[in-house]
Amino acid sequence: MPDLLSPHERKAELEAFATTRSGREKPGRYWKIDLDSLPADAEGFRSWVNGLTIESKHPRVIACALGQAKAEHGDLLARAYRKAIEPEQKFSHLTLAHAAFGAFIYVPADCSVDDPIVVQYTTRSRMYPHTVVLAERGARVTVIERVLVKVDEFNPPLDKGIYVCGVAEIVTGEGADVTYASAQLLPDDSTILFTRAARPGKDARVRWASAELGAALSVTDLSVTLAQPGADAQIATLFFPTGTQHVDIASSVDHQVGSATSDTLVKSAAAGRGQGRYFGNIRIAADAQHSDASLRDDALLLSETAHIDSVPALEIAANDVKAYHGATVGALDAESIFYMTSRGIDRTQAERMIALGFFEPAIDRFPTEALRDELRDALQAKIAP
Repeated sequence: MPDLLSPHERKAELEAFATTRSGREKPGRYWKIDLDSLPADAEGFRSWVNGLTIESKHPRVIACALGQAKAEHGDLLARAYRKAIEPEQKFSHLTLAHAAFGAFIYVPADCSVDDPIVVQYTTRSRMYPHTVVLAERGARVTVIERVLVKVDEFNPPLDKGIYVCGVAEIVTGEGADVTYASAQLLPDDSTILFTRAARPGKDARVRWASAELGAALSVTDLSVTLAQPGADAQIATLFFPTGTQHVDIASSVDHQVGSATSDTLVKSAAAGRGQGRYFGNIRIAADAQHSDASLRDDALLLSETAHIDSVPALEIAANDVKAYHGATVGALDAESIFYMTSRGIDRTQAERMIALGFFEPAIDRFPTEALRDELRDALQAKIAP
């Protein structure tokens, strides 16, 4: 597969990774990992152990590997490749340095894709996947991203722990509607770092739905830039560190023009010695009058040794906007448990039901009932004693 970068460009990306700050706080009492000290992969990745499959049934949609897209659809790829991610996003530089692996999805104007397009990456070593979605005017599409480990008796692991550092970016035309969902369930010794970014066009809508339920360390930067009037961003994310897992999520919505809307919903829980952090920011520029933005973050602690930091923020420079943010961190509601046990439900089962119900508002934003059921099963396994 041909590289998308020259050796000189690759070196520049590695240097940018080394010098760009993550924007996260240093380790302290709870957070034990310094994201700014994570080393770059100097050896490169073993492309022959990484796999890509794309399930797409619509005849008008282009869905192919990035290398093929560069060779056969270069003009289309150039309109979206690296157009949504911001220069200050540290881990995107590491993915770009290994720019030879990924998927390109192009949806032409007024094309409505009923069946989700499934992009599946598999690895048993190190992987740097990059998914690029370009949706033209009036297009509608749902993309489901999966990152899986392919390890069995014929494909043993090549390294201690899987390492994934990826990018997903979306660029749309006027009135397009794109849903992008990811459910991460990697093994407990894995590391996954992801940058997700979108730039919707005028009157377009982008929906992100992400679930971080696996890996020892999971880090996500998720951003949407609203630079066209009428654009709408909807973000839903859930995470649940258990054992000694660490999850670090940062989301940002940048309202650069007026008459755009955004809605961010975060649901998280932690059990065992699981640690989580969420930083959510909404920025409204001085010229972005009549913006409408909301952010809701709720965290549930299921053990005395678990910890979640929640930091929602608003930066508002305009004076005629609607903006809201709120956050809660707490344990299971004692009154709800009492109510259910008084009606004959076992306390353990009651706690499990309440915890699962807590995640439902976020789960409802994921596409397809099959994916929603998969998330419920994964959460059930984490909650079960």
